[in-house]
Amino acid sequence: MSFEEMWRDLAPVGRSAQSGGYFRQPFTAAERECHAWFVEQATSRGLDVQTDRAGNTVAWWGTPPTHAGTGAVLTGSHLDSVLDGGGYDGPLGVVSALAAVDALRERGFSPGRPIGVGVFVEEEGSRFGLACLGSRLATGAIGWEQAAALCDPDGVRFDEAVAGAGLASVPAGLRWDAILDRIGCFVELHVEQGRDLVDRDAAIGVASRIWPHGRYRFDFAGEANHAGTTRMEDRHDPMLTYAMTALAANKQARLAGARATFGRIEVGPNGTNAVPSSVRAWLDARADSTERLDAMVDTVGRMASERARRDGTTVAVTAESVSGAVEFPSDLAGSIVEAGGGRWPVIPTMAGHDAGILAAAGVPTAMLFVRNPTGVSHSPAEHAEMADCLAGVEALARTLERLAS
Repeated sequence: MSFEEMWRDLAPVGRSAQSGGYFRQPFTAAERECHAWFVEQATSRGLDVQTDRAGNTVAWWGTPPTHAGTGAVLTGSHLDSVLDGGGYDGPLGVVSALAAVDALRERGFSPGRPIGVGVFVEEEGSRFGLACLGSRLATGAIGWEQAAALCDPDGVRFDEAVAGAGLASVPAGLRWDAILDRIGCFVELHVEQGRDLVDRDAAIGVASRIWPHGRYRFDFAGEANHAGTTRMEDRHDPMLTYAMTALAANKQARLAGARATFGRIEVGPNGTNAVPSSVRAWLDARADSTERLDAMVDTVGRMASERARRDGTTVAVTAESVSGAVEFPSDLAGSIVEAGGGRWPVIPTMAGHDAGILAAAGVPTAMLFVRNPTGVSHSPAEHAEMADCLAGVEALARTLERLAS
């Protein structure tokens, strides 16, 4: 089955008829349908499919790595999406990996090392609040007990969602603790989340590094009161404190050349005619160094506290997840550029990826990017032209051929 055919198969799954965006949250019907599609595609190719207790899955071309020194090559990405997201973030890497395996087989290539096509669960953190949860579990960056207790907005625990998806009854054939040191490298192909390749007029890029980034919860507390009868000077309104904090984050990010986004809030009691008693807001912050990231978040927190004192409110800041900078091995990136005839530019990325988690665990890691003409991601406007997608398949095939020879 060609890349185009596989892409047409996946395109309708989890897509909103209203917005055109995707809702493929982990262990929901749409995401499970995508996962079942992947298993079917892998099985039809004669690949050896293994799944761990969390639902992370790898389909092996060749014997799964069972002894030291195997140097297996792992590729792939994820199939879940953000709420109302684009169709390319994640699935492009999975479909391209299957297509790259097909291309190599058509050329008569026989891998000297096993090649695994992987799918990690809950990469986006859109349901359980922790990005790259599947790869964090796989690498031991988070323990099962801690992950199991994470809850979605409806109060469903992660372990309950796993069990509800039928994974509790599936033998966990994939044990990362037994194979992690036998993976020689991981290569993730991903749609670019930005316009660097557009500006360079290049269809394919190779990652140099990932910016450090984190998610921080701001809990603002005040006093609920009547919106009509309470004088403005008598209010203790946490919404005002939050609003100033959002503006402060925007200003500090612009001054630092960084990124700061409040994209999610919860308000209590959430009534139109009531002064709120509480506002809970989540800040996504990114910078080109850990020092600048920490300084920016500290400054925003300090400014929030100063405003809270003036408003008669309080604020508490909790770091829910923080990922340090990831420097991809320059020799690996250079080898991939050579596979492309030296034409592919090496560029940084500000977005987090499973590749970053594996890199932090000591697995030599690289990333390929496919041009996104809109520059938009985490939105229905996310896009890649078919010609560029096919160029990505070829780039990944060349890369896997070089690494698995």
